Amino acid sequence: QVQLVESGGGLVQAGESLRLSCAASGRTFSATVMAWFRQAPGKEHEFVSAISTSGDRTYYADSVKGRFTISRDNAKNAVYLQMNSLKPEDTAVYYCAADALAFRLIPRRTSRDYGAWGQGTQVTVSS
Repeated sequence: QVQLVESGGGLVQAGESLRLSCAASGRTFSATVMAWFRQAPGKEHEFVSAISTSGDRTYYADSVKGRFTISRDNAKNAVYLQMNSLKPEDTAVYYCAADALAFRLIPRRTSRDYGAWGQGTQVTVSS
């Protein structure tokens, strides 16, 4: 497992963009699937996006497909989430997560498959 720290959240208006970053400390980052989840007020955790170990395969929730882009830089032990065309319904605390199982080939979409989590970063989108 790794330790994760998110950053880049903030308050923006609808239609604007934000770029979230997740810094990882650990020796197995490059062998670990990474993902982003979010939790809106009064709601459960929601899968947002995941990326394979090499970055060649990405997965997105239907609600963000075409607007968000996940990427990773294994040399920097970092994963990113570029969020464009933000909507008020994107308002949530965003969490970076690392797969509990190293060397997984196909990323999972459920929170129980991820063993390390960051503290979260708040994203607020006003209308």
